[in-house]
Amino acid sequence: MDSVATGHTLNGGFLLSSLSIILINIVLSGDNSVVIAMAVHGLPKDKRTKGILIGTLGAVLLRVFFTLIASHLLEIQFIKLVGGAAILWIAVKLLLEEAGEHAEGKAPVTVWHAVWIILVADVTMSIDNVLAVAGVSHGNMTQLWLSLGLSIPLVIFASTMLSKLMDRFPIILILGAALLGKVGGEMIITDPGLKAWIPESRVLMYAFEALCTAAVLLIGIGVRRRRAAAAPHQPPPAQ
Repeated sequence: MDSVATGHTLNGGFLLSSLSIILINIVLSGDNSVVIAMAVHGLPKDKRTKGILIGTLGAVLLRVFFTLIASHLLEIQFIKLVGGAAILWIAVKLLLEEAGEHAEGKAPVTVWHAVWIILVADVTMSIDNVLAVAGVSHGNMTQLWLSLGLSIPLVIFASTMLSKLMDRFPIILILGAALLGKVGGEMIITDPGLKAWIPESRVLMYAFEALCTAAVLLIGIGVRRRRAAAAPHQPPPAQ
């Protein structure tokens, strides 16, 4: 009887922690879905699914690898600062690429270019995700693979829906860039290596996040407008 009870307890604990990992991935992967959708938006519609699938699967594999070395990640100072700066760069880059994807003479965005952006963004944005999942799984790789595998369809579905909505509502691209600006700012200001110079303050954190968000939008939209103004004007159609 004791062994049966112990088995039920272990199974119950396994199920509970697996559900916790799935929930963590759903909650913390929302930002990743935005990046994936923005990265593949410049692709032809018939290639977007391929970009989403390859990018998501590659990101999951990288996430598993970083989960294995999560304890070492905690010891690296300024890793979040570098990651946050990379996210801010990606946010501006995606805004500018979207603005120029139909520009005359511009080479179309390729699937592998989109996948590269997805992987770079996922590596930098998934630090908190990796640490949270590592804490719940306690090194159980079977549980980790199962739970991450179940979360893949959710990320793919969210990314696909967002990329389609971006076609109809371009403002979503702006909102996505703003979200990435906020995420990048949060990563930078919460880096453990900055604690010696920056006091912990929610007001300061929110102000810095707002500053980074505004910087991404101002730079991205400003450069887009300059490009539009410098582009040769098309003659009006003959009457």
